[in-house]
Amino acid sequence: MSIKVGIIGCGGIANGKHMPSIKSLGDRVEMVAFCDIVRERAEKAKEEFGTPDAKVYEDYKELLKDPEIQTVHVCTPNKEHSFITIDALHAGKHVMCEKPMAKTYAEAKAMCEAAKETGKLLTIGYQSRYRADSTYLKLAIEADDLGEIYYAKAHAVRRRAVPTWGVFLNEEEQGGGPLIDIGTHALDLTLWEMNNYKPKMVLGTTYKKLSNQTNQGNAWGNWDPEKFTVEDSAFGMIVMENGATINLEASWALNTLDVIEASTSLCGTKAGADMRDGLRINGIHHNMQYTENVNLEAAGAAFFEGTTGGTPHQIECQTFYNAVEFGKELVVKPEQAAVVTRILEAIYESAKTGKPVVFED
Repeated sequence: MSIKVGIIGCGGIANGKHMPSIKSLGDRVEMVAFCDIVRERAEKAKEEFGTPDAKVYEDYKELLKDPEIQTVHVCTPNKEHSFITIDALHAGKHVMCEKPMAKTYAEAKAMCEAAKETGKLLTIGYQSRYRADSTYLKLAIEADDLGEIYYAKAHAVRRRAVPTWGVFLNEEEQGGGPLIDIGTHALDLTLWEMNNYKPKMVLGTTYKKLSNQTNQGNAWGNWDPEKFTVEDSAFGMIVMENGATINLEASWALNTLDVIEASTSLCGTKAGADMRDGLRINGIHHNMQYTENVNLEAAGAAFFEGTTGGTPHQIECQTFYNAVEFGKELVVKPEQAAVVTRILEAIYESAKTGKPVVFED
């Protein structure tokens, strides 16, 4: 019996990531419902990805009334993630919610509480964890190859690549710009590799220095300065309870050649690692410095139980449905994603006040 799936939000991320990944699972799942406030988008998604009798909705609450639907993918603007997810969980659906988890930590906590109350699965779309470099580095860290990791950098830097479509530039819809959009991937990856989810203090800055320029050189064409209501770059220093420090850098537009995205650099007592030229491990052997470039081309054992390979998007999808169907463990747990949201919110708050944010619990 196929798992019945509903898609809420049929825009770019649904078409580029979620629906193709679900389709790659074959007969194991069926997309039987599509919802979007623009009905034409939902109709198009049905034609390309749905079953012949799939239903189309403009109101997600109507989709959630269907008792046959077992899982829901939430692919809407950020401000809608929390309440749609909570409603879906209470309607008895397992949920894959696109990143970031929510605009605020309060919303993220409410999502976690709803998952606990209902006993339904909730995961967040942080696909960078499923890359070959990320998974190899995780294995190395779990083997204590790096020792104690006490300093890290979370990289999400674009030179001039501002997304000009959808609602990316709208603070009300998204909650922010590059920090919450791509910085969230870099921070999630860094925290996961470190296995450290206890922040103590955050100091942050945000900038709108380039958004009003008309000579833009943007990869996706000129943006409208009038609609650019979010930051163009943001930076944060996070001190963890155990004393470790993480520097987070995020930009859509920054005059730099040091461009790197969805990446982490880690410094431990035994070795360090970065993702700047493939995956590199650095350290000392026999009193001499070494740099090890890891060959990730050769196929190895699947890092995530029950997965069969593919793109990070596909492995993410396989992992979620292995949890739904077979009770396997989720890779991205909602409590972890909530910490990411808490730190991002604190960076924005610190940038507004000019003061550090200290967590009391």
